[in-house]
Amino acid sequence: MNLSNKVLAVNDDLPIRTDKAVHSGKVRSVYWLTEQDSARLIQDKGYDVPADTPLAIMVISDRISAFDCIWQGEGGLNGVPGKGAALNAISNHWFKLFKEKGLADSHILDVPHPFVWIVQKAQPVMVEAIARQYITGSMWRAYSSGEREFCGIRLPEGLEKDQKLPEILITPSTKGVLTGLEGVPEADDVNVSRADLERHLEGFNFRNLSDVDLYEKLLKEGFAVISDALGAQDQIFIDTKFEFGYVKNANGQEKLIYMDEVGTPDSSRIWDGPAHRDGKIIEKSKEGFRQWLLNHFPDPDILLNKERMPERFALAADNKLPQSVMMDISNTYVGIAEKVIGKKLTISEDPKQEIIDVLRNEYQLITD
Repeated sequence: MNLSNKVLAVNDDLPIRTDKAVHSGKVRSVYWLTEQDSARLIQDKGYDVPADTPLAIMVISDRISAFDCIWQGEGGLNGVPGKGAALNAISNHWFKLFKEKGLADSHILDVPHPFVWIVQKAQPVMVEAIARQYITGSMWRAYSSGEREFCGIRLPEGLEKDQKLPEILITPSTKGVLTGLEGVPEADDVNVSRADLERHLEGFNFRNLSDVDLYEKLLKEGFAVISDALGAQDQIFIDTKFEFGYVKNANGQEKLIYMDEVGTPDSSRIWDGPAHRDGKIIEKSKEGFRQWLLNHFPDPDILLNKERMPERFALAADNKLPQSVMMDISNTYVGIAEKVIGKKLTISEDPKQEIIDVLRNEYQLITD
């Protein structure tokens, strides 16, 4: 079978029964189930949610995004083989470990296929929860240009690039454009402080002040769980993004949970330990791909300057990347996944047909 056939690049055209528009993001597409199908699955599968909870089928793709653009390869390779399965496998592993260690649940109720989650509807906290253990990336660029305060936290003088920070820093940013919050710019992905969260609890969708403490606790504890596990494999967990939301269990009790994805090469930086001890940085994350793009194109400012978005979109649309680059990304994602889950990752031969078959035969969710 052609390599491109193993890639699920388009994931919003599956014949999954829904009465709402399919939401397609950079990586995942969400199919909200009908009330009847949601209620049937809750009863048949025994999910720990109220009987009237809306459920969704979340299908990951193999698309690769960076700098807010989707990138494609030569020869019809419009995604990265194994990427979607790797991301889901990694998140599944960490979510399960978090629950085993008594941290918090996730929004995932069932995993019918390596590309598919069945999730319950959550009320998201409107914060990109970012934790940093080293100063690198955007934080280093800002620090090296003279900034010393990040999200209300003052950093000391004299830090060097890629240095380990004195403690894990929580540097949240807005999830989406939030309006009417004094002191918070009306733009996506702008840094906010803990004081901002406390002052605008309702605007950020926190239920109460104690949940700000809880989100920070879950962020730090989740970071530590992943960092320790990766450290045992001589990998260094540099920084990551978590997302949180509220759901209810079958008894109607509301709880704060982890959602989206956690500890993946898309949402985190991971460095190779042996290389780091030799003074080199080898990225085991999407950051390596980002750096390749910055070095590959003659004007990297297009990728960094948000004032040049039309040029950036054109750059991504007009440049098919070498297949060797796409396969390097594949090796990174699959390699990290296999380290995390401790076994070989199964790569689907025909993921689209496999998804249709399992959702038809085991969940009766396919329209014929």
